[in-house]
Parts: sequence; structure tokens; C-alpha cells
Amino acid sequence: MNTQAMSRPVSIQDFVSELQKFNESAFRPTDQIIRFLRIAPVAPESLTPYLCWDRQHYTRNLIDKTPLYELIAICWEVGQASSVHNHRDQNCWMAVPIGRLLVENYRTLSQDLDEGTCHLEPADTVEMNPSHPCAVDPLEPVHRVFNPREFQERAVSLHVYSRPFDSCVVYSPEQGTCGEIKLNYTTEYGKKSSR
Repeated sequence: MNTQAMSRPVSIQDFVSELQKFNESAFRPTDQIIRFLRIAPVAPESLTPYLCWDRQHYTRNLIDKTPLYELIAICWEVGQASSVHNHRDQNCWMAVPIGRLLVENYRTLSQDLDEGTCHLEPADTVEMNPSHPCAVDPLEPVHRVFNPREFQERAVSLHVYSRPFDSCVVYSPEQGTCGEIKLNYTTEYGKKSSR
């Protein structure tokens, strides 16, 4: 891949074409894909067919899916946040082509899914924006993403998950509880999801 040509924004179609060229070993450590996100920022206008907004809840919009990964655009209105969650032992990379978001990371001190109990403590918070993508730490994968009111603008994040998964564990650090939830798409390939 020509790094010079890719350092300018690329269309989502070109981004997907390049992402599909990575082999399985590129998705195990986090360094190759995060490097790709840094040198191939996605042009915001190319995302329009995949963007869907909801004032009540952020939306999950599937762009591409293979056995190795899924690529999702998540649309965040001002003030929206995810639950604290994990990624089912899968790696995750995130870029923000529109706006900016915060990622609040947690340490899991204990977890008993059968009992529905956990003990978490905050680790750190990082900002994602068009020039600063990030990868979820595979050793400390519990986090939440949010669009603080003080940012005063909508945001879109692109998430690359390897491998695809359809459920995750959500946590309530305040109550010390956790449980599994099913994940759904709001749209798939630019069309309203039938699920």
C-alpha cells in the first residue's frame, strides 16, 4: 500500500477495499490495523449512505462484514453514550471521521457472569477525533464511548471488530452488576435492518 497516497482522506469504498486485503494475522495484534486507520482517514462525505441518526439512542450501521472482521459506523447525537461493555475477546479499532468522542477505559477487578456481579475501576479516558484513532487494549477491553454535551456536535465513529460478534457483556460499575446483551444493526449496507 502506498502510504503517501493514503495519507489524504479516502472514500469509504477505497477504505473497505484496502481493509479486505489484510490477512488473518493482521487482525491479531493491534498495531497493523491502527497504522492503517492513521494513514487512511475516511472522507466524511463518502459515509452519507451509511449514516442514520436517532435522538433516543446511538445507531449501529453495518458497512462491511467478512469472516475476519466487521466494519460499523456508529452515529452519536450530542450527549449519547454506550453502556460500559466488552467485545467478547475480539479486537477493536475505532476512528472518528466526523466530530470527536471520548473513550473511558476500565480495569476489571472481578467478574462473575453467572452471578451477574463485577467490580470495575476507571483506568483512563482518551479522546478520538479525525487525527487520533485508537485501539481497544486486548488486556483491558472494558470501556464506554460517549459524545459529551460540551462537544456540542454530532459524531460518527468507525469500528473495526475482529472477528464479528453479536453479543457482549455490559457492566454497571456503580451497581457492580454485569450481564450479556444481544447486538443488532440499525442499518445493513445502507438499508434499514429487518431485525
